[in-house]
Amino acid sequence: MPPGTPAEDSIRTITLEAFADTIIPGEKRHPGDRAVAGAAAGGGAVQAGAIELLQWNATGVSEGLDDYARLLNEHASAYADEAGLVLDASVPPFVALPFEHRTALVARLTAPDHPEKPFWILLALFSNMAYDSAAHMHTAEAIAAGHPGLRAMGIAAPGADGLWRFPAFSYGRPLARLHPDTTPSGSPA
Repeated sequence: MPPGTPAEDSIRTITLEAFADTIIPGEKRHPGDRAVAGAAAGGGAVQAGAIELLQWNATGVSEGLDDYARLLNEHASAYADEAGLVLDASVPPFVALPFEHRTALVARLTAPDHPEKPFWILLALFSNMAYDSAAHMHTAEAIAAGHPGLRAMGIAAPGADGLWRFPAFSYGRPLARLHPDTTPSGSPA
C-alpha cells in the first residue's frame, strides 16, 4: 500500500468490515465510509457489531483475523485482475471492489467446491450472528442501544425490571391447555 494508507490494524478492520457489510449490507456510517458500501438502508452487520464479535476471544477466530484480512485482500486482487478492474490503491483491495464485485467474490469463496469454503462460511456466520442475535452483547443492552438487527426483527424490550413477559400468545392463542398439576411458576407438581 502507498505511503499515507491505513495502518495494519485498520487495514484488517476495514477489510473485515467490508466483508461483514457484504454479508448483511447497511447504510454508510458517514459520507466517506469505504468499508460499508451503502447497499441497503438501515444498519447492517457492521453497525450491529460484527467486528466486536469477531474480536471477542470466545469466537475462536480472533487470533486469525489478520490472516482472514490478508487472504481476502489476496483473493480480491486476483479477482480484480481476472475481471479487468483497476482498484483504488489507497484502500485494501477487497474494500476497493465495487459492492457487486464484493458479492461475486464472496459467492465464489463460499461455493461448495472452493477449498477455503469452511473459513469463509465461518466468517459469514459470525457476521450474521452479530446482526441477528447480538451474541457479543447482553440482549437488554443491545435493545436499549438500538441494535439494528434486533430492532429489524422486532425483538421486544424487557420490562422495567429487566424481565421479558409475553401477555399475548405469539400465535394469538394458547397452543395447549395447562396440565392441572402445573404450579403457578409453570413447574410440574
